[in-house]
Amino acid sequence: RAVDAAAEDLPFFDGEFDGAMSLFSVHHWNDPAAGLREVRRVTRGPVVVLTRAPERVRDFWLYGYAPEVLDIEARRHPPVRALTAALGGTVTVRTVPVPLDCTDGFDEAYYGRPEMLLEPAARQAYSAWSFVDDGVRERFDRTLRGDLASGAWDRRFGHLRTLPAYEGSLVVVRATP
Repeated sequence: RAVDAAAEDLPFFDGEFDGAMSLFSVHHWNDPAAGLREVRRVTRGPVVVLTRAPERVRDFWLYGYAPEVLDIEARRHPPVRALTAALGGTVTVRTVPVPLDCTDGFDEAYYGRPEMLLEPAARQAYSAWSFVDDGVRERFDRTLRGDLASGAWDRRFGHLRTLPAYEGSLVVVRATP
């Protein structure tokens, strides 16, 4: 059931839920570790967290074009080790392959379709762009357009255009008591 409460103070009894999940939300919580401990408290079964591994965010080709965006993104997401420590129990962490035709609006969804990130609407769907100024967006647009027109992007990253799935910073953390 959905509830309007802070993750750090859930209004439920211990073990009230069979399972719980968080999809791209822990980086918005005031205290992710406290929130996950609270989720663990109210969940007797598995807890699943879909998030990004901040230590891998900067490995994406976008870092060469808009490092400010990925620096912000890396700082926003708690380290995976902090999430696993907060959840306790038996924890697995798996990279989530992003398919080439992914329609979600985060940066790695366009790993093999860089032209999509030239569309303002595609960038607006990815919140990290809202934390940088117009100069960063303009430089990114100008530089990527130039590299696409000259073939420089394809010489460096063209292999991504046919890669069926990209294993980047997207991870699923699963913890059982």
